[in-house]
Amino acid sequence: MGTTTETNVDYVMDMRASQFTVQVFSGGILSAFGHNPTITIRDFMGEAQVNPEEPERSSLKITVKAESLTVRDDISDKDRHEMERAMQQEILETSSYPEIVYECSNLSATKAAEGQYSVKLNGDLTLHGVTRPQTVPARVVLTGDSLRAFGNFSLLQSDYDLKLA
Repeated sequence: MGTTTETNVDYVMDMRASQFTVQVFSGGILSAFGHNPTITIRDFMGEAQVNPEEPERSSLKITVKAESLTVRDDISDKDRHEMERAMQQEILETSSYPEIVYECSNLSATKAAEGQYSVKLNGDLTLHGVTRPQTVPARVVLTGDSLRAFGNFSLLQSDYDLKLA
């Protein structure tokens, strides 16, 4: 939902209306299950401050509860439980690193149409206690008091000191 403050419009993520997934291309621990799992993120919060007149002066922060990552794939309950246990305890170590945070206050934007932008977020991702620059290309649509964003990016587990999955 968007609220206006000065020239910025503040948007807060609505988990009920949002979808946040991760596609894992596995090699190590999770490869024993024979496929590349899709992970759903169930608990996250975020807010964006958008300047519609100067989109480059916008910002975004998303915080994910690491323990909320679950396997979405159609697999046996036994495999799902073991994959989630390995992901949370052995890879993400959620008891030591409970949050994953992405913060961006540096972006470029190109207006594609009225209320639609192609953006390049140049932010920092903190995962497993390691913070690294992370660029995220996305498409943003502003309609009334809502903001919808669609994007994807890749990362290497080794960049974040994660055990290979």
